[in-house]
Amino acid sequence: MSCAYDLKVPISLQNALDLLSDAQSMPLAGGTNLLVEIRSGKERPQRLVALDRIEGLAGIDINSETITIGARATVGDLLRSTELAKAAPSLVKAAGVFAGQMVRNAGTIGGNIACASPAADLVPPLMSLDAQVTLQSSSGSRVVALDEYYQGYKQDVRRPDELVTQISMPRLPDQTHNRFYKLARRRGDAITVVGLAVTLTVSDGVCRKARIAMGAVAPCVIRARNAEALLEGNVFDAAMIETAAAQAAAECAPIDDVRASAQYRRHCVRKLTRRLVAEAWNDLEAKVEADV
Repeated sequence: MSCAYDLKVPISLQNALDLLSDAQSMPLAGGTNLLVEIRSGKERPQRLVALDRIEGLAGIDINSETITIGARATVGDLLRSTELAKAAPSLVKAAGVFAGQMVRNAGTIGGNIACASPAADLVPPLMSLDAQVTLQSSSGSRVVALDEYYQGYKQDVRRPDELVTQISMPRLPDQTHNRFYKLARRRGDAITVVGLAVTLTVSDGVCRKARIAMGAVAPCVIRARNAEALLEGNVFDAAMIETAAAQAAAECAPIDDVRASAQYRRHCVRKLTRRLVAEAWNDLEAKVEADV
């Protein structure tokens, strides 16, 4: 099904934001989701505002305190950044299993967030890294924590006149480990069955901070906050890790679909939480011993 629309190609961010103030306009970045939805008839915009000629939206800046990524940075850009691989390993791991090569070359980090899919590959690692999203409109800007951005299936806090312009997150402190795993029906170019990211920070043998973010197991990507609370402030052992894994499984709300049953997804959340938390903890203990 075809759809006629007006295409605007602004060369400045302000021009793009002015165009998006019209309720009939939609932003177009990589188009890997939006163009498919237009062809299927799910979206019928009157105007598309292309973002590819706007400078300053695609950079990756990493300093001693903060990682800042322009919303139009492609998945391929993430993979090519050796600094990012060290500073946010789970994000680059997710980029490496994101769709196929052609989609990685076009799909953007901002688009993956804005599409609000519960199976968005980049969102669990970003959420586990305490990422924040900058939303900008012609009238101003605001910053929203990614774990407060989604409100339900395909629902978020972004207004139609707002554009995701950048994603930022704090640098990981010392003694922090960050992991991600994507479970899918095949290794490449597949929609996620379960996506899970874990970030642990340890000091003096005690877990000071825990983040567990889960994708494709609820109407939107969520954190397992109760499981995180079980881990924080404690020294890990097998029983505690198992309890936290069971709690993470209890916090998700998966569905049955063509890729997996709800029961299987919940089972995998428990197994993957146990595995990633245990691996992160063991790696952190080994690092401490090596530094002694």
